[in-house]
Amino acid sequence: MSEVLLVEDLYVKYYTRRGIISAVSGVTFDVIKGEMLAVVGESGSGKSTLGYAIMRLLPRSGAVERGRIVLDGEDILRLSEEELRRIRGGKVSMVFQDPFTTLDPLRRVLDQFREFLAEHGIDAERGRIIAEEMLEAVGVPKNLANAYPHQLSGGQKQRVAIAMAIALNPLLVIADEPTTALDVVIQRQVMDLLDDVKKRGTSIMFITHDIALAIERADRVMIMYGGEVMELAEKSMLAKRALHPYTVGLLSSMPRIGSEKLPSSIPGYPPDLRSPPKGCIFHPRCPYATERCRTVKPILSEVEKNHFVKCHLVKAL
Repeated sequence: MSEVLLVEDLYVKYYTRRGIISAVSGVTFDVIKGEMLAVVGESGSGKSTLGYAIMRLLPRSGAVERGRIVLDGEDILRLSEEELRRIRGGKVSMVFQDPFTTLDPLRRVLDQFREFLAEHGIDAERGRIIAEEMLEAVGVPKNLANAYPHQLSGGQKQRVAIAMAIALNPLLVIADEPTTALDVVIQRQVMDLLDDVKKRGTSIMFITHDIALAIERADRVMIMYGGEVMELAEKSMLAKRALHPYTVGLLSSMPRIGSEKLPSSIPGYPPDLRSPPKGCIFHPRCPYATERCRTVKPILSEVEKNHFVKCHLVKAL
């Protein structure tokens, strides 16, 4: 299996008037060619920040403090802005969370698509052909190619965004909660479309707060909390044998058809990342926390083959 993306010991901070926020801390993972890796966690866990850091699209207040982001053998943190223009869309692309703000409301869909392709050296006529082919491939009716975004439904806007993201056959598509603003029927259609993209050989980093959807659709699942990776494993392994208390809590919050057991919530609140707790970042909410958990930060370790956990209470098998 070839590696498309490698992230090593990544730290991202936001510098705000209210203080310095440690949004991503010591994150390490990879994405394999043709797989869907789901990144799961509550709001504020660092999922979207991780995606923006990989795209080098952090806001002005954000900065990568240290680490490596290697895409197809290139450390993108060392690339110039001109070099980044080459790989964005070409090697890596992003589908953003809100389909209602992704597109320019004042320009027709086809014009926006062709402008994107022109940035990569594709002339107007060839751009029109590619745009029409890609829109058809994702199920956008031909008559909507010359429509304005307000004339499209939320699902159609997201289909356009996906068509643009895959138009140049990138190695990796980062899908940042692409189903959040959509109803359940359209959510399934969008996820089916991402499955089709994966079948083309494109890797997908699927960012979501929905662990049930992640286990249903992804190949591997990475659980984040407080800007750190808590657990990383194949989805079947995670569903059968979740080891981190946070992952167990997320799974327990899932409603299950036919089960008399009611879903439970994780007590407490996510940490304030301006002053994160010492030791394990999850310990204030963990029912099993010990004194060591409160004082010593755990290390993400491989406790069984391809199953990584960051917890003092989990020992290698």
